[in-house]
Amino acid sequence: MVDKYLLTGSIANPKVYTFYVGILGILATILIPFVNFSIPALPQIALALISGAVYIFALFWFYKALSLFEASRVVPAISGLVPLFTFLLVYIFSFGKDVLPLSGILAFGFLIFGSVMMVAEKQKFINLASLKISVICAFFLSLSFVLLKYVYLGQPFWSGLIWTKIGGFLMALCFLIFTKEVKQQIFQKEAGFKGKTIGIFIANQSAGAGAGILQNWAIALAPLAYVAVINALQGIQYAFLLVFTILLSLKFPQILKEQISGKIILQKILAILLISAGLVLIAL
Repeated sequence: MVDKYLLTGSIANPKVYTFYVGILGILATILIPFVNFSIPALPQIALALISGAVYIFALFWFYKALSLFEASRVVPAISGLVPLFTFLLVYIFSFGKDVLPLSGILAFGFLIFGSVMMVAEKQKFINLASLKISVICAFFLSLSFVLLKYVYLGQPFWSGLIWTKIGGFLMALCFLIFTKEVKQQIFQKEAGFKGKTIGIFIANQSAGAGAGILQNWAIALAPLAYVAVINALQGIQYAFLLVFTILLSLKFPQILKEQISGKIILQKILAILLISAGLVLIAL
């Protein structure tokens, strides 16, 4: 994980890292002349800005978790908690009107268990400290996704996306304005951005931006009740990662030999079967 690599090396401060990630969101305004951008009513603007700001705040907790703990401890917890919190928030915000049908609940359960199983490692159980930060991160991520869905219910896709990115940019500025350590590290120490670090960071964020747009599009298209299901699809990316690892091992056999045992492969296969079952239920 590139974020983990940078947070344990060149950019060790999660607040500084979050600032740089959030500040890049302003680049979305470049799209304004080319897409269906509009200036909606003030409540809709506020909702989009809040959604974007909450997302950046959630990312701070995610980066903090990565900087303090192993990814294998916090990623499974966050992957499992985000869909659950999203499901609960949708139920609360809709006053119980938007709920999944039975098949959707079953699919939801399969996807969550599959996602957690895909990334969990038996030797690395989550402890109380990492659980606390995972819960905080998962809650704010869920809140940002639910608010984002309400943004897309009232705005065209590109317009809503750009306004949320502006909200993220403003939250990043708050990190700069109100956090002394961020000011010092950016203006005095240059936040450790040297040589290839810039290229790695930009490449990682570019890939993340593409994935983020697709995730936003899925949230915009899905019914409100199914936003939690979209979050539960997180395990699919880990399934692709496993496939790529196996394919890569054909050329470099030591990768599979050193990093993946027979038990782990069996665990991943079971996880893929659970995720596949969830996808089939959604399709039906």
